Amino acid sequence: MTDEARGRERGGGPRRRFTLEAGVIAGVVALDQATKLLVRAEVPLHGSVPVIPDLLNIVHVRNTGAAFGFLNAVDFPYKAAVVALVATAALMGIALYAARMSSHERLARIGLALILGGAVGNLIDRLALGSVVDFVDVVLGGWHFWAFNVADAAITLGVLAMMIDMIGLDRHVSTTS
Repeated sequence: MTDEARGRERGGGPRRRFTLEAGVIAGVVALDQATKLLVRAEVPLHGSVPVIPDLLNIVHVRNTGAAFGFLNAVDFPYKAAVVALVATAALMGIALYAARMSSHERLARIGLALILGGAVGNLIDRLALGSVVDFVDVVLGGWHFWAFNVADAAITLGVLAMMIDMIGLDRHVSTTS
């Protein structure tokens, strides 16, 4: 039986195939934008609020570069537009790849939905603010990891899900022949 026939049998169809993924994307974008709005409203730019002393702070920083602050210290004409354009191209490539995935590749599809949700969340910031709001500051032994946000966490979890899918840890292997 084909995936489409199974979907119809359960009361769905080809359009229901991406319902879960669309929900994940929307949820990530909504949570990301809500937390960034709260940080912008409550924490002054470059401010810090300790949550767990010497471990976790809420900060308000802006990333004008790419992932993990890459190109953050570099300034060139139309930097915000160039970074947003590159992010948009990457987002479109990921969306095209996701649309071609088989419906039985559930973990990979959820991983891509997390990546897409995070990419959209950060792209909204780039287009609206010219930079991305980062606010989670993890401190380990006095070393501060790069500040990040919900979108970055979703992208990281999405990549992890994709890696688990690629190496097959999510598949049950039968030991009987």
